[in-house]
Amino acid sequence: MAPLPATRPIRLTDIDRPLLHVVVDTEEEFDWSAPFARSNTAVSGISGLHLGHSLFRRHGIAPAYLLDYPVASDQRAIDALGPWLEEGSCLIGAQLHPWVTPPFEEVVCPLNSYASNLAPDLERRKLQALTAVIADNFNVHPRIYKAGRFGLDVRREPTLRALGYLVDTSVMPYRSYAGLGGGPDFFGYPDQPFWLNPDRGFLYLPSTHSVFGPLRPLFAGRAAPLIYRGLGLRLRVPGLLARTGLLERISLSPEGVSLEDMCRLTAALHRAGHRVFALSLHSSSFVPGGSPYTRSLEDLRQMLDRIERFLDFFFGKLGGQATTAIELLHRFNPHAAPHPALHEA
Repeated sequence: MAPLPATRPIRLTDIDRPLLHVVVDTEEEFDWSAPFARSNTAVSGISGLHLGHSLFRRHGIAPAYLLDYPVASDQRAIDALGPWLEEGSCLIGAQLHPWVTPPFEEVVCPLNSYASNLAPDLERRKLQALTAVIADNFNVHPRIYKAGRFGLDVRREPTLRALGYLVDTSVMPYRSYAGLGGGPDFFGYPDQPFWLNPDRGFLYLPSTHSVFGPLRPLFAGRAAPLIYRGLGLRLRVPGLLARTGLLERISLSPEGVSLEDMCRLTAALHRAGHRVFALSLHSSSFVPGGSPYTRSLEDLRQMLDRIERFLDFFFGKLGGQATTAIELLHRFNPHAAPHPALHEA
């Protein structure tokens, strides 16, 4: 296991209101329980994006749509997202799904579904292809990145920076994907924004996924693996602690998470001093049958209702404010600037 890098968490004490940005993994549809396949390139789910987009726009949110290669190269996506980008009601970023992104040189398997497991040169060339198709079809250079399946190796930050990226959204705190095909281990990483390099030119915005409850002071941070990995996991300690309310691990997402849990997580983290929150979901969830979270029209209706009621809670009861990944970058480092060699739309 690679040693944990020296992270530099950002001081948030000068932020008086909680800030929310929205990340939509905008990707092809596939059977989540089936093996990975290069032939899975359908993007009919794009037809439902307007349902979420209109909801976000009513609350003053410009979501970041992180496009993978099948979406970025599809005319329906260009027609749907292009006008929103033009009017400034969204941002466009990149999400790398290696198995459907050229060049196709690796064996398609769980190990290689994590970009961090590819040879560095192959990962770079795939990311170059994805970046180029987004720039060509949307006339904007993507600045926000997410590794599909959270397959990030932070030691490859120089590659992202060289391609013009400024923000990463791949870190999933308190999770290890090592047992799911050899993915990364994010235990010990901050669950709030951080830098790796002292020049503060590349911002990491982790998913809002954390532990909370009476035992949080004991098991937050580097002690969490005692419960969520190894013997603790085999003894089913996480489930026991969650049922008793002593320690729970929850994501801020309307997919598979109740409204009550979304609000409880946010309120608890806010009391603990957190000020930056990321609401995350998949584009495929905006169509019935597109993901395991919305298998029916009623599932979709309920998910949209959860989103709306959570936003009412965040902006109403908590007095929150909408933001974007790029706005956060410039808030934390006003001198951050795009790579000078890259064309801007």
